[in-house]
Amino acid sequence: MLDIYVGKKAKTIIEQQGLNQQAFSMFLGASGGPKWFTLFGLDKYIFGDFFKDRNQPLEMVGSSAGAFRIACFTQEDPVEAISKLAYQYSETDFTADVTPQDLTNMAEDMLQHVFTEQGISNIVNNPIFKANFIVAKANGCVAFENKLVQGFGLLKSFVLNKIDRKHLNIQYQRFVFRHQDSILEIKDPYQIDTQYVSLTEQNVKKSLLASGSIPLVMGGIKDIPGAPEGMYRDGGVIDYHFDISFNKGGLILYPHFNKDPKAGWFDKNLPRKVNANNYDRTVMLVPSDQFIYKLPYGKIPDRTDFETMDAKKRIKYWHTVFDETQKLEDEFKRVVEQQDLSVLKPLPF
Repeated sequence: MLDIYVGKKAKTIIEQQGLNQQAFSMFLGASGGPKWFTLFGLDKYIFGDFFKDRNQPLEMVGSSAGAFRIACFTQEDPVEAISKLAYQYSETDFTADVTPQDLTNMAEDMLQHVFTEQGISNIVNNPIFKANFIVAKANGCVAFENKLVQGFGLLKSFVLNKIDRKHLNIQYQRFVFRHQDSILEIKDPYQIDTQYVSLTEQNVKKSLLASGSIPLVMGGIKDIPGAPEGMYRDGGVIDYHFDISFNKGGLILYPHFNKDPKAGWFDKNLPRKVNANNYDRTVMLVPSDQFIYKLPYGKIPDRTDFETMDAKKRIKYWHTVFDETQKLEDEFKRVVEQQDLSVLKPLPF
């Protein structure tokens, strides 16, 4: 049910130290909207059990849906928080005439539901589980809310990215809203301009909303406190599934919904592969093809389900996926408890 892919250095470390929570220094959460529902069981086990008694800091880096998940993992009861997020998101019903601003308002309401005032403080101040949200500052046409202008800007982004990913610098800057005690830094082979802003109780909501503000689908977030004035959008535009490395030692735990991560949002339909060197210390937990085949409709959830299914059918399907992910939780728990390293596979890219 579960494929576990490891980089070369990760394999060596695990063979020496075992597959245990102390070996990890980082956690990654990728963009992908409701695709992350396939990771629900793993998320509950990892933060409800695997990391439960952790006393060393864990740097957690996320964009879009990954950022929302990471916010949940900073809470006093991370299992309750991730469950509230999953069910609130899955049961949201969108009408045909919903506007980008309507969706932004819904996302804000979801934040209010999942995170209390104390919950916001937990995101900013948790000394062990350190949240870091990736956000894209949009410049030029992609900063406009007008759909025609923004659409032209996104087309330009696609062309520039297809030529060379480094050209995204022309339209975007990567902003990392970083835990106030973190010294985490990104090493980017494409040298996309990266700025760091400390997370505070004044900017945490806006930075989290911005990290999930999908272009054309949702409204952008303007003028986040502590950051330069301007328009901020989905962090997945630059870091969809990540093709970067970090200044931290130790292993990186990365539950991901497929075995073919893409660097940025504009790479989704390109054959470009991520650099395996950037995953040298990474342990990827991936639902197997067999697991996906046995899901309803033989696929994982995605945003097109809002368009192809009525609300009742979609919600039933997504809730079934939640239940099925218990199998992934059980398998990873078995591997950890039995230290069954025979299941480890080399990276598929």
